[in-house]
Formats: sequence, C-alpha cells, structure tokens
Amino acid sequence: MKNQTVLYCRKERAGIITLNRPHRLNAINLDLLKNFMEQLDRARQDTQARVIILTGEGKAFCAGEDLKETAEGKSLEQWMDEAERLQEVQRMTMKLGKPIIAAIPGYALGGGCEFAMGCDIRIASEKAVLGFPETTVGMTVTNAGTKLLTHLVGLGKAKELVLTGDFIDAAEAGKIGLVNRVVAHENLMEESLAMADKIAGRSPLATSLSRIAIDHGMEAGFDQTMELEKSHLLICAQSGTQFAEKRLREMNQK
Repeated sequence: MKNQTVLYCRKERAGIITLNRPHRLNAINLDLLKNFMEQLDRARQDTQARVIILTGEGKAFCAGEDLKETAEGKSLEQWMDEAERLQEVQRMTMKLGKPIIAAIPGYALGGGCEFAMGCDIRIASEKAVLGFPETTVGMTVTNAGTKLLTHLVGLGKAKELVLTGDFIDAAEAGKIGLVNRVVAHENLMEESLAMADKIAGRSPLATSLSRIAIDHGMEAGFDQTMELEKSHLLICAQSGTQFAEKRLREMNQK
C-alpha cells in the first residue's frame, strides 16, 4: 500500500481516492496517472460508495507535473502518452456518474488544480494554495482547465491566473469561486465527509440527473435545458415515490 501512488478506501457511503506521493507533493507522473485511472474505475464500480472524495496524502493535494522527472527529459511520444492519460483521468472524473468532492489540504497547482476543478465541489483547507504555474515553466494548461476555470471564476480572472502564473491562497480562492468552502486544516476530512454524507442522503437518481443537467446547462441553450429538466422530472416520477415517502416519514418522526 505504501508504494501505491493512488489509494482507495470507503468510509460508510463515501469512497475516498487519495493521491499518495507525499514525498513529491503528490506530483503527477506516469505511474500516478495509471493508478489514478484504476482507482477511479474502482470507485465507479463500488456500489456502496454513493459519493467520492478526492484528496492528497500529506501537505499537498497535487502539485502538478513532477518537474524533477521532467528535467530528466521526455520524448515527444512520452509527452503525448502523458497528455492523453491526463485527459482521460479528467474524462473519467467528470463522467464517473457519482458526485465528487475535492478535499484540498495544501498545494493544488497546474494539473492538480485541474483535477480539483473536475470535481463537483471543492472544499479547501485554510492552508491550501492554488494556481497555474504552466506559463512560468514554458508549458500550457492541458485538462480542459481553461474552460473549467473560466466557468468557475469568469473570463478576466481566468486569464489573469493562467497568464501570470500567480498562486492564490484559500481565502482568495473562496472569494472568487474557485473553491466552494474554506475550513480549518484539521477539519478538512471531517467537513468533506459531512458534505458527502449529506449528498448521499438524497435521492441517488435525483442527484445523478441534477448533476447531468447542471453540466449540460453550461453549453446548452435555455430551451434545451428546460426540455432536459422536464425529461428528468418525468424519469423521477416514473421511478416511483418510495424515496420521497421514506423521507417524509423520517421528517415526520423528527
């Protein structure tokens, strides 16, 4: 387990994926990408995991590209392989079919910040630092980060962060909408698990369809969005009212 670069475990209804290269601030290399895809698939297949939490071991979430390995030199074929795997991780994350919460304990930089943006919700420790240093080292954003960042913080702020390569602290990230919530460092996993438990207590069908509609709505027109929402409502209605009846009974007993 110690040598595995990405870990998976489940705590009640939450599956937890942990990037596990703390000696390198969980920086991205080929081994991490391969393990990440394996654990994403494991999380997808875990029927007991209703919500997934993505986090990093140690004091970082993910510091982006492992520049120490990059400095040793890579062929164009190696860069192509890595880029394709990076993007496949992002596709798998966004199409997992389950809500995903990023629990960010520290550095979330470059590709690491993009991993967090691919999640549905981001909860950051007060010690977290986020940013896109790619232009500083002669590289570019790769995993649809330019698109995701713009949706989260707006066009002007997205350009500022990417073009300058500046890092921002958790408070600033919360202020501009890059993270949903900033919490005390020691409470990060507790808060993330509490959020996961709250979501897991909602209708799985309703949360899944709502997640799809929100993502679809980023690109769809107004009428298309309403048609999709109507179809989702009918799907929920046709699935029966057992979940609603159960929730009403629970509320009446309180």
